[in-house]
Amino acid sequence: MTDADVIVVGAGPAGLMLAAELRLAGVRPLVLERRPRLGEVPKANGIGGQILELLRYRGLLERLEAAAHGRVHPAPRIPFGEVHLDFAPLGESPLRGLTLPQPRLERLLAERAVELGAEIRRGHELVGVGQDEDGVTADVHGPDGTYRVTARYLVGCDGGRSRVRELTGIPFPGTTYPEVNRLGQVTVPDSVTSLPDGDLDVPGVGRVRTGRFTRTDRGVFGFGLLTPEVWLVSTTEDELSEPDDDAPMALAELQESIRRVLGVSFPLGEPIRLSRYHFQARQAERYRDGRILLAGDAAHLFPATGVGLNAGMLDAVNLAWKLAARVQGWAPDGLLETYHEERHLAGARTLLHTQAQVALRRGHDPAAEALRKVFLELVADEQPLRRMGALIAGTDIRYPMPHPNGHALTGTFAPDLVLRTEEGTTSVAELLRGARPVLLDLADRPDVRDTARGWRDRVDVRTAATDHRPADALLIRPDAHIAWAATADEPAGPALRDALAEWFGAPLAAPLASRLS
Repeated sequence: MTDADVIVVGAGPAGLMLAAELRLAGVRPLVLERRPRLGEVPKANGIGGQILELLRYRGLLERLEAAAHGRVHPAPRIPFGEVHLDFAPLGESPLRGLTLPQPRLERLLAERAVELGAEIRRGHELVGVGQDEDGVTADVHGPDGTYRVTARYLVGCDGGRSRVRELTGIPFPGTTYPEVNRLGQVTVPDSVTSLPDGDLDVPGVGRVRTGRFTRTDRGVFGFGLLTPEVWLVSTTEDELSEPDDDAPMALAELQESIRRVLGVSFPLGEPIRLSRYHFQARQAERYRDGRILLAGDAAHLFPATGVGLNAGMLDAVNLAWKLAARVQGWAPDGLLETYHEERHLAGARTLLHTQAQVALRRGHDPAAEALRKVFLELVADEQPLRRMGALIAGTDIRYPMPHPNGHALTGTFAPDLVLRTEEGTTSVAELLRGARPVLLDLADRPDVRDTARGWRDRVDVRTAATDHRPADALLIRPDAHIAWAATADEPAGPALRDALAEWFGAPLAAPLASRLS
């Protein structure tokens, strides 16, 4: 017996998402968080990318929207390095976002995890960890002293300075950039005049163009309008010392930074959100060491904003059902190894475009300016622009499948098809709400259903019709990625059996499988 099935170290978005997903899969998580209470520093102001669709599939998105500043919205124009990507020519932006400060997001994710039965211990700091072939032990310092807990597995979701990663000895190679970024959302002061073209006339500064970066010898100043009443102001300065990103930032610190960069004082209204951060480009060499795993910022740090939450929460969704399979005893050989294979690939893709942003942002010479001009010429065309949007959102990820059957959908995120069944109309999103695997028969094929008979205790088999079906059948994993797809009239037999066994273990004995049918 153990105290928990899985110990999750860190109650940030990745750790809380992991705890909720583990509970959906029937596993007992214990979350340990060193901070005594929910954080108040808004490290992120919202979430975007593929995770929004996954949250909708879980039935969580409406709850988050109710607590956010509006609904999920397309992002028609975003900063990329020191240039902007303008998606307006596409008609529909491939990027969507939800404005939700991170403290509020963490509060909602914690509520969800606790509702599902997860235990969260705040003010309990991991101080030691050990493992053997049977499980893990964690030494924890809490309000009443030091104690030990045991589990089958432990996952470090404890941020860029991960104690789990340090204690396990997992290398975290990469680069720390010598720059400090300060960001503020502030109200527009009365002394500022709005010009007809949307720019501003600022006393002592003159005309300030919205949506542009201003580079000086001392750093970069960024400015934009979120609404007619709210500014988004940022600075980037090279500093040798590493700031404490968890320490609150005062408005005076942002004003002093602007003064250093521009050489003049810049009037600011009342602060709505203030944050400070520095950029690193790092990725753990391995996301798993025996029974200890890493997810979120403990596994990767990206040198750009707006992508960390997407990557970290998707790590959690990918990992949870695979850990549950191991705990519950039906995992096929090698299943847990695919967590590193798939999410390390996804992390490397995110590092690729965020490090490209560093190159576009930090260059000061004519060659760097030429690079920015060439990049903007390339993304003026539709296909490169769509490709960049998918790369940033993480929607271009196609996991490598061990037994590919050549279908274009295998490895991709399942589309939300509208489905007509004998019970009524439903959708792929509705079927995945409980985080169970689904075999979706879209062509009423008895051979598909018969092949899956031995896995009915683990895989929900559903028959449905849909307009313009993309395949005769889809085998969808709990993380919404497609493990197998059947083209029209393709025999299901061996290929489907291989995919079911590869992802969901050995079939039940024939008599038991018949009783479950």
